Amino acid sequence: MIRISTLPNGLRVLTETMTHVRSATVGVWCDVGSAVEPPERRGISHLLEHMLFKGTPRRSAREIAEVMDAVGGELNAMTDKETTCFYAHVVDRRLPLAIDVLADMLQHALIDPGDLARERQVVLEEIKMYDDSPGEVVNDRFSRTLWRGAHLGDPTIGYAHTVEGITRDDLLAWRRDRYSPQTVFITAAGNLDHDDVVRLAAGAFARFGGSAAPPVPERPHFTPDLDVTIDDTEQAYVLLGMPGLALRDERRYALSVLDTILGGGMSSRLFQSVREERALAYEISTFQQGYRDAGLYGVSAGCTPERVQECVDVVLDEIDRLLDDGVREAEVERAREHLKGNLTLALESTFNRMSRLARNHLVHGRQIATEEVEAQFDAVDVHAVDTLARELFGPAQRGLCVLGPSAVRSVRLRGAAAA
Repeated sequence: MIRISTLPNGLRVLTETMTHVRSATVGVWCDVGSAVEPPERRGISHLLEHMLFKGTPRRSAREIAEVMDAVGGELNAMTDKETTCFYAHVVDRRLPLAIDVLADMLQHALIDPGDLARERQVVLEEIKMYDDSPGEVVNDRFSRTLWRGAHLGDPTIGYAHTVEGITRDDLLAWRRDRYSPQTVFITAAGNLDHDDVVRLAAGAFARFGGSAAPPVPERPHFTPDLDVTIDDTEQAYVLLGMPGLALRDERRYALSVLDTILGGGMSSRLFQSVREERALAYEISTFQQGYRDAGLYGVSAGCTPERVQECVDVVLDEIDRLLDDGVREAEVERAREHLKGNLTLALESTFNRMSRLARNHLVHGRQIATEEVEAQFDAVDVHAVDTLARELFGPAQRGLCVLGPSAVRSVRLRGAAAA
């Protein structure tokens, strides 16, 4: 049910038909994110994302909002380290309207100086909001500490001083230099006909041109370190980091199984040891930050500041036990089934299917069938998980970021440098 076409100007259109739903999600993806921004313009991709909603010669900002609200649709966008996406979720018969609005915004946004002054202030308020959120602050410091000096380590939203310096000419040049048929493509999923989507896209993007080279993915170096931030919070926020895998690494299936065993749910080792047995934390989980050619792996916990060292030690002990004793076949089997079940549930969403089309296109250059993913999970065995754990989770490859009141100042990570 997945089909791919290329328009005369080189723009790719990828669709997946889901006949059992009455809606569709369409996304216009741009192969550009904060990782390719010059440091002095950090946040320009995110600011441009905001500005494309602020009006075109055909529609004011209010009319852009009203036209989608009037049909019960959702219009939104997202910028991350490697991509930007503008998308709309609508009932199936409104797909022509969604494509028209997205194409109008992307190609014809006015980027009016007055609108820019106001929207820049909105983004500055957004930065303040993140700065007031301990979880956001420690996550930001996590990437910047373990990928020290890398573009991928900096926040996508930028910094106040860089956002304040971005001009209208900067935004126009960024759109001209980064948005072209070579770096932009369309994905859509839902109750749709591929040929209809191609026809609509061909009309809406008939004059879309230009030339832009796809960005070169960054490969940052992992820096094991200890970073402690003192803040007046009720909880201590703990992030333990280790090397992860790139999205293109074929061992990603084994890492997902390992991740599920260690911290991927209520039955995971960390949840049971940290929360259920010792009541050290309410929230304890693991996560993967994966990009095309780089990845981080982390453990996240929130605990009483006076027990932060105990929490860190229990997490480290659990990881060391996994390295020493390995995983059990029953755990691997349960994790494989968990992951396949999650995949099936996720694919009931038109948004998830639309995003999956884009991820496969950008990262792998091909569409990976669900059956292939399930077969790759089934092929993961105890040996693959144990081998990967020893490669990524060794004592010399661990970094720690903690945020909390003065009680966390003395926290230490075995083998880490002083903060």
